[in-house]
Amino acid sequence: MPARPDTANYRALFLSDVPMMDMRAPAEFAHGAFPAAHSLPLMTDEERARVGICYKQQGQAAAIALGHQLVAGDLRAGRLAGWCEFARRNPEGYLYCFRGGLRSQTVQQWLREEGIDYPLVRGGYKAMRRFLLEELERSLARADIVLISGKTGTGKTRVVTRLERSVDLEGLAHHRGSTFGQLPQPQPSQIDFENALSIAFMKLLAGRQSRVYLEDEGRMIGRLSLPETLRDRMAASPMAVVEQSMAERAEVIVEDYVLDLGRRFAAAHGDSGSTLHREKLQDDLGRIRKRLGGQRYQQVSDIMAAAFVAQDESDDLALHREWITTLLEEYYDPMYEYQLSQRAGEVVFRGGRDDVVAWAAGRD
Repeated sequence: MPARPDTANYRALFLSDVPMMDMRAPAEFAHGAFPAAHSLPLMTDEERARVGICYKQQGQAAAIALGHQLVAGDLRAGRLAGWCEFARRNPEGYLYCFRGGLRSQTVQQWLREEGIDYPLVRGGYKAMRRFLLEELERSLARADIVLISGKTGTGKTRVVTRLERSVDLEGLAHHRGSTFGQLPQPQPSQIDFENALSIAFMKLLAGRQSRVYLEDEGRMIGRLSLPETLRDRMAASPMAVVEQSMAERAEVIVEDYVLDLGRRFAAAHGDSGSTLHREKLQDDLGRIRKRLGGQRYQQVSDIMAAAFVAQDESDDLALHREWITTLLEEYYDPMYEYQLSQRAGEVVFRGGRDDVVAWAAGRD
């Protein structure tokens, strides 16, 4: 079988989630990578730093010689075994480094000496990153965006995940979007978020349809910021507003922030998960203390503390519903009404979650 050629067809790579091994150092990978990429570096961060200093002081030939000296013997054999294993498990994959230059060509040659012809991505990470930034701009220019809006607790994310032509911004950001929305697992880097966002839009818009449903979000999702072009498009996009009763909204928040989040903390932290969960919610509440006012903050804090005691003792969630309802009525709802009044987009539909899903299905 003839060797597969190197490629610069970035669109095909991302549309098909083609596995790629990233030869860059771990710190480079952590700063930004792609969803289907796997970190299998040629050099560690320390080794790369030493080679970089050598390059500046003595030139390319000396830096290459140092690199071969550092990655030699058992170290080279161990890393080569990892690359060979990846290539055998992912025969359709590719490798890349920062610019598609020396690092990826070196690994490609070493693999060839092992009898494995494995293609590289021309232009490397830098070219693919530039492609995704430009592609996101193209996607946003073409997309017919409709926002799924509504007050806190109406279950907007539940609607978005039921719609075929949607991008789950909070899912990509690993955050639930509110002051209380941080999950036990860390958020991705800003670059990783932007890359995943561009790929998600690209996949949705690969055919003829241009409709894209997004949850109505602020400028930030946790510590991640939405790209400016996307924020501008969302600010003027039409909205389908999800409407649920106060009792239904409180139940959604109990499920998401008390029960589900509690399970996540238990899975991540074991026996200490329960304590960390309630401390996190109290800390989050403290972040909006000034906006609540001291007396109201203390009231909600005390009810929240008592709610966890009641939950532990008898699985009674009534006090959780109480502090949640207080926050909805006195903090979140007035804030939502103000933000909605500032929006330029037209409200094109109002209804419950099932109604919004049915409405969207009838339009697509």
